[in-house]
Order: sequence, then structure tokens, then C-alpha cells
Amino acid sequence: MGRPVTLFTGQWADLPLEDLAKKAAGFGYDGLELACWGDHFEVDRALSEDGYAAGRHELLAKSGLKCWSISNHLVGQAVCDRIDERHQSILPASIWGDGEAEGVRQRAAAEMIQTARAAAKLGVPVVNGFTGSSIWGDWYFFPPTSPAMVKAGFDDFANRWGPILDAFKSEGIKFALEVHPGEIAYDYYSTETALAAIGNHEAFGFNFDPSHLLWQGIDPVKFIERFGDRIFHVHMKDVTLNTGDGMKGILGSHVPFGDPRRGWEFRSVGRGDVDFDAIIRALNNIGYEGPLSVEWEDTAMDREFGAKESCEVVRATQFPASGVVFDDAFAKENQHG
Repeated sequence: MGRPVTLFTGQWADLPLEDLAKKAAGFGYDGLELACWGDHFEVDRALSEDGYAAGRHELLAKSGLKCWSISNHLVGQAVCDRIDERHQSILPASIWGDGEAEGVRQRAAAEMIQTARAAAKLGVPVVNGFTGSSIWGDWYFFPPTSPAMVKAGFDDFANRWGPILDAFKSEGIKFALEVHPGEIAYDYYSTETALAAIGNHEAFGFNFDPSHLLWQGIDPVKFIERFGDRIFHVHMKDVTLNTGDGMKGILGSHVPFGDPRRGWEFRSVGRGDVDFDAIIRALNNIGYEGPLSVEWEDTAMDREFGAKESCEVVRATQFPASGVVFDDAFAKENQHG
């Protein structure tokens, strides 16, 4: 069968899981990457209710689906961030509380530890998510950002995520950061720095997503080659750059997705600029055998059409690695000649 093709449910959290499972099966998916919001996977229920975790698998199995990972991006974002009113819109009320920043961060950290325990109860090996960052807003060094300020940001990440990752390790679960603007690791070199800051913690790795690298000008294949042993999960998401007219830039111009003035946009898989053939070849080279999970985002396309088409594109694009050199047959023929 090859690698399973799954659909990340984060963009579908407005639908009950049972309804989405039926749709995803009809689209051709093998399983779902369950988001820890909506009713898709509830951490507190997984830990407090007998049978809840098994019930998630049973619900999916009714549609012929499986689950290989869960994701808790929204809560993870709050662990290191400078908290403001934007976070209230993405966080559960139990994490937001009274909105006092340090309290939010501590509750978010505690919830990520609980997420590791819930993943263990569900029997999946990976939790995908975000880390947040206290220094993301300082990426442009004016007013001047000193090396000490940068180091303090990575130290803050290590101090806050170290205990979380220890809990992941004790549960036998991997945390896969989606390298992404807004996170402690958002490009090639910040990823190297984050790994060093956390002491190359064995529970810390990456949810590889080529789209967030490509629009920054980073070759996704180079990322796979460098961090292959830390790629615990893969998102299949496409992006297109629209900077050719000399007026649009990659920083987005403070205009929303879908606005024609933007310099880049996410696209349904196969309709953007990501070279998925090169991605599959690189994943084959590192021996990645986990899910290829479609994170579907395209403001101009019907999502059901896009999800179905994306599944078809991923299936058509992936192929198994070869165990032989293609011209070995010539040499063998010559031996008999």
C-alpha cells in the first residue's frame, strides 16, 4: 500500500468527527490526523473517560480509517508566545483562564504534557504541533536585537519545553514541531539552533511541511537531507509565489489570505510550486515510512473538491524506493552473454 495517506482535521473542526470520517473515506483517505480541537480528539476525555480512546478508533474503523498521529498546534503555540488577545480566539477557555500571560503559558505547558499521555492512551506515536516563540516578533533586527536577546529566547524555549519533552519521552511519544513562521524554529538555521538549545532531546523532532519553507526561499529537500533523522511526520501542503510583478513581497503586506495583493498563497496539493516528486524521492532516501498527511488550505477552492483531488495527487506522486540499480539487469545479461 505504501505510506498511508491521511487528512489533517484541523481545517475541518467545524464538522463532527463522525461526519468528517465518512467524507474522508469517500475522498479515498486511509486515515485521519486528529486535531485536539472541535470534537475530534479531546485530551481531557481521553484521560478521564474509560473507553474514549478506543472509541475514537472504533468510530474511524466504521469508515475504514485509522489514526497514526494527533495534533495540538493551538495549545502548543501558547507555551512560549508573548500572549495577547489573539490567543483567546484559538485557546480553550480552560487554558486562557483570566488571560494573564504567564498563567496562560503554564496551563498550556501542562496541557501539552497531558497531550502526550493522551496520545499514549490512543496508541499513536506522534503529537504534531507548535511551540510558540518569545522572540519571533524580533526577527527583523530593528530596533536592534542583541545576541543576548536571541539567546534568551532560545533559552526560554528550552526551559519551558524541556519538562514537556521529558514527559513525552517517558510516555514513548515523539513531539513533531511544524517548522513554521511564528515558532522557535521557522527556517533551516533556526531549526539547528532550536535543536542545540534543547540538547538534541530525543523526543523533539519535526512535522515536515514544505509549503512554509518554500515561500521563505528555502529548499524543502535540503531540510529533509539535513534533518531526516528528526522527521517524525509529514504534511503535504502546497504553496504558490506571486511576486513576479515586482509589487508583491513575501511578507504578506498585512493583507489576508485570498487578497490578490499577497505575494504568496497556499494551494491545494499539486496546484502550487512545491516539487512533490523531489519531496518523495528525498523521503525515500531517509527511509521515512510514516503518513503523508494532507493539510488542505486553498481559499479559492471548494474544500471537498480539494481534499479529494489532493488525496489522488498524493497517491499518484508517491512511489516506493528501489532496492536495485536500474542498470543491474544489463550487467547480469552480459554475464550470461
